[in-house]
Order: sequence, then structure tokens, then C-alpha cells
Amino acid sequence: MEVFDFGSFLKKGPGLAGQDPSAGPGDFALLCRKIKEAFYRDWESRESSRSVLELQKRAIIGYPKEREFFKSRISQLVSEAGGENCPYPAWYPSLADAVYHENWGMAGLSQWFSPEYSESSSAKIIGDRIYFMEQGRMKLMPQRIAAERRDQLIKSFLLLTPEERMDKDYYEIYLLDGTRVTVFTEPMAKSGQTSVIFRRYIIPVLSFEEQARRGTIPECAIPLFRTMVRIGYNVVFMGAVRTAKTTFLSTWQSYEDPALEGVMVETDPEIPMHRLLPGSPIVQLIADGDRLKLISKNLLRSDADYFILAEARDGIALDTAVRLAAKGTKRMKLTFHSRQPSRFALEAATEIVKQTGGDLALTQQMIASGFDYLFHFVQLADKRQKRLKSIHHMELDEEGRVRICPVCEYDMQTESWRFFDSIGEAQAVYGMESSAEDFRVMKSQLKDLAERSAQGGVR
Repeated sequence: MEVFDFGSFLKKGPGLAGQDPSAGPGDFALLCRKIKEAFYRDWESRESSRSVLELQKRAIIGYPKEREFFKSRISQLVSEAGGENCPYPAWYPSLADAVYHENWGMAGLSQWFSPEYSESSSAKIIGDRIYFMEQGRMKLMPQRIAAERRDQLIKSFLLLTPEERMDKDYYEIYLLDGTRVTVFTEPMAKSGQTSVIFRRYIIPVLSFEEQARRGTIPECAIPLFRTMVRIGYNVVFMGAVRTAKTTFLSTWQSYEDPALEGVMVETDPEIPMHRLLPGSPIVQLIADGDRLKLISKNLLRSDADYFILAEARDGIALDTAVRLAAKGTKRMKLTFHSRQPSRFALEAATEIVKQTGGDLALTQQMIASGFDYLFHFVQLADKRQKRLKSIHHMELDEEGRVRICPVCEYDMQTESWRFFDSIGEAQAVYGMESSAEDFRVMKSQLKDLAERSAQGGVR
């Protein structure tokens, strides 16, 4: 893209973003152009051009007050031009919204930011095509976006990061509402296939009961999970992308003692813990790679009661988690991308050794000693459906080898869970030290689940 000039950006005519053939595209395109010309003739006649430019910039970035001022003025100009009855594309809620977004706003992508798509976690622009995530699948939308308008949209995002160079082929930007925007331009993207990926984290605070109603976990296991939270085991929530790991972490965390002090470290601002649990004293940090390496010593010296690492994507984050666990920190929560619980210790140790050095076998032992339970989640063929696939506890055998022992397994054929009366020695020792009464309750609950599920599984 060429060097960015904000004045040219504002005055350039729309290369119309996308049309509904039934909406009279020529009339609408002409109206957009007329409104833009009238709009800037109006502003240029005013004295304080600097304040006007700042207002326009804030509106384009997405500040609500300035954006609504923009739309109000557009409505006046539409009325003055006699264009109130001009047909406009169906994906816009009003003519003023349509003109605003076609000229300066999000173009056809604005529909994804509407209440209708508030539960959609992702959207994409690929070339001139626009996709929205619907019911777990990417759906091609009818609106299109011209290359010129798409580049203009990317430039508007870069107003949020004025320090960024304009000649890069990759950008990662966060919008005001926390939406992460990843941009791939040529030559990294194929010719004509510049891609813009939008990702927001839809993380409701669910109860275990709601998780059970959705079929993610068995309802009969809820008392067991509540007891495990009270005891304070170190837990890992693992699985592939979009398997509800982070949602379940948030659910688990919602049962934590709100008086305990926590520290949450994320590589991206995914979980708004201050909104999900406003009464809990949780310090939230954004750090990865070198930044996390710089603060890891401070974390190790922290007097926090527990740590949340969501999510551990590299060896630095995993090494920090392992060292925190080694010093005796409990109630730790971690999410990790992996499809096989049996390989968790190896995969995590490999990442750590690759970035920090050390012995692979010894690092695996430290991981197995530091974490108690692995919760593995999967996504079904109906991508809206998530399942707790298994629970395992980790321990070391007499020869120091890592053992992964099943506590719960989900049967896809019978759509039921089987529990096993299995508690590792390390988990038993910590359970008695943490709360002997709660541990006795947990043993009884697990034994009861194992006996009930032995007759054909539980739901």
C-alpha cells in the first residue's frame, strides 16, 4: 500500500464496498458520492480544520460519540439531497448507516458487529469475499468488498497504531472493542487475495449446570468438579482450536474463592476477567516471549494464591508455569493446544527445551509433578457441540516415568461418560493436605460415579 495520507483517505470517493443487486446499486453509489462531497464542502467551510480532522479520525476509528455525530450529519445531508427513499443494501440497518459504512466505516463487514452476530467469534475478508462464522462454520456472505475499499478499511485500522509502517505485509491490530484483526497483504498473500481475519472471544460466564445443559459435561459430575475446585488442584484444559477450553477455564475459575489473589497472564487479551469476575482481586497481564521472560522472575516472587496462564503457546510461558508449580503454587489453570493428553508432558517439555534448553526427560518429570489433572475437550461434527473427551491425572512411576491415568472417558458411540475410581498418590497427598474433609468427599464422589457409569455410562 502507498504512503498513508489521512486527508486523501477522507476525501477519496467510495469504490463501492458491496451491493445487493435488488437495492439499486447505481442510485446508492451516487448518493454515497454526493453525501461525501457535501459532507466535506460543509467541513472545509469551517474554521477549526484540526479539530474537524480529529473528530473524523475518531469516528473512523470507532469512538461511539463521534461516530453517531457523523451519522446524524449524514441523515441531514441525505434529507437535503432528497434521498430518503433511496434503496440500500439489505445488510445495513438504515440508510444513514449504509452511507456511513460504505464511505468511511466497516463496509459490508459492519453487519458482523451488529447484535445479530454478537455470538459469532470470527469473520474474514479474503480477496473481495466476506465470511461470517455461523453455528460453528464459515458462511460466505452476499456482500462483497472492492480491493480499493478493502485497502481503505485496512488503513482505517492502522489509525489505531500510528507507529506501524505502511509497507508491511502482515499486521496484527486490536480494535476498540478488543476484536483482534490480523491482516495479510501481498506479497505474503497471493495476488488479489489480501486477507483480513477478525477474531473476538465470546466467553460467557457459564455455570457447571449450563455446561451440562449444553452437553459439554455430564451433569452427575458437577459435585465432583466443585469439590476439585475447592481442593485447588493444578489443572490443564487442552484440545484443538474452538473446543471450549477457555470457556471451561472461565467456568472453573468462577467457582474459585473470590477472596484469593490471582494473577492471569495471557498472550492476547482474550478473557476479560475484570468483567467476568468483578469482585475478585485478579491482576491481568498481557505478555509473551521476551516480555514474559522479563517478568517471570517477578511472577515467581509474587505472593499470589494462584496463577492462570491462558493460553500457554510457547516454551517461555510453559517454563514459567512449570517453575511456578515447582515452587508449590496450587490452583493453577492452564490452557494448551493439544489433541492427545498422553503427549502433553512430552509436547510441553519439547517447547520448553527448544526455547530455554535443559534435559527433555527431566523437564517432562517436572511437568508431571507440577500438574494434577488434564481435561481434554473436543468439537463434534456439529461444530456447535463441544464435549469433555477425557480427564486424566498425571504421576511418576517408581522409575521416574510419566504415567497418564484415566479418570473419565467419553464414548462417542453411546454419547456417555465412563468414570474410573483412580486417584494418583500425589493428588491424594495434596488433597489431604489441602482439606482432608473435601478430599474424603471427592473420593466418595468419584467412587460413586465409577460404580454408576460401570453399568453403561452416565450422561
